[in-house]
Amino acid sequence: MRLALFGGSFDPPHIGHLLVALDAAEQLALDRVVFVPAATQPLKAGRAVATAEQRVAMVRLTVDGEQRMDVSTVEVDRAGLSFTVDTLAHFAERQPQDTRYLLLGDDVLASFGQWKDPRRILELAQVVLLEREGQRSMLPPVMEGADVRRLRTRRVDVSSTEVRERIRAGKSVRGMVTDGVAEYIGRAGLYR
Repeated sequence: MRLALFGGSFDPPHIGHLLVALDAAEQLALDRVVFVPAATQPLKAGRAVATAEQRVAMVRLTVDGEQRMDVSTVEVDRAGLSFTVDTLAHFAERQPQDTRYLLLGDDVLASFGQWKDPRRILELAQVVLLEREGQRSMLPPVMEGADVRRLRTRRVDVSSTEVRERIRAGKSVRGMVTDGVAEYIGRAGLYR
């Protein structure tokens, strides 16, 4: 199976997350894209607004109906700090025959060298760098010589920060998140 892991805070997940996952699934002929919400990201500790359970629920709503999309709670179930290398090792141990890809946005490149065991990450999965049209990111030194694949994705100018700020300001987020996520945020009173 051709499996891609797509991790993040997803606080909240937005339409850009879904679109780049769909682009990756199509362009890489993936069997499955697994969204992996972090329990606590080491470089973002203390900055999550929604609980891990709420973020998992919102990711499930985001991928609802997408046949090749799935959600794993491996990091939330493990609790504590979430390390990509541990998650990749988990999938490698349970499904060693799979071809694994790690989907990364260019926004995390600058910090990749600070991640736990970045060289091991590069051994456990092929990194797929999600780049917006017209953009070419510089790889950090730790990735030099690694088998990093660049994937052009649609330009979607939306971020979780912007979604939270718009909600806090009482503005609409229609089209920025799925309808199911918007309804969940409203019911739960998140980001106000």
